[in-house]
Amino acid sequence: MSTRLPAAALLLALAPAAADRPAAPDLGALIECRGSYEAFMQLAPVQADPLAAVALGWRPQAQANPFMLEYRLNTPVEVFGHRTDHIALAGDAILAVLDLGDPRVLARELRLETGIDTPQKALFGLEVRAEEVAAEDGGWIESAVINVSNVDSHPGKTLAGCSYSRDPLEPGEPAPATGASPGVALPR
Repeated sequence: MSTRLPAAALLLALAPAAADRPAAPDLGALIECRGSYEAFMQLAPVQADPLAAVALGWRPQAQANPFMLEYRLNTPVEVFGHRTDHIALAGDAILAVLDLGDPRVLARELRLETGIDTPQKALFGLEVRAEEVAAEDGGWIESAVINVSNVDSHPGKTLAGCSYSRDPLEPGEPAPATGASPGVALPR
């Protein structure tokens, strides 16, 4: 006779105890582009393994969009003046799923640049930080871009968040000086 555990009990049994859980990232800072590239990269295990999200206290959601991993949070987060318990990871971005029917309103408040603005699709963004980082192999440019958009898979919702990237300096571009380098803050 075999004993079978319900899926929820199995997830709880496999999830680390509260004392062993990884530190929860500052989601508000990450979503609003106030976080660092390194802090964003700490979410890589969550993108690779749903149990890592469970260990953070996040509840994986059914995938309504093949390009996003969605989670519900036990504790809502406030971002861009709006409160939500629904977030998504999409490639190099972390997004809040907001109960806003028109992303244009938030895009105007944040003074974002228009990428696409049609009756069906709206996409706005602005690079808010670009920093040169010294490295032995020449260096990198780390950037953070605020994004606000809508998507067909989430009618009546606005996706708002930040894309983080680290790109090598272009050939011939001088490497940053060793040590800490000042960032270039771009206007919001």
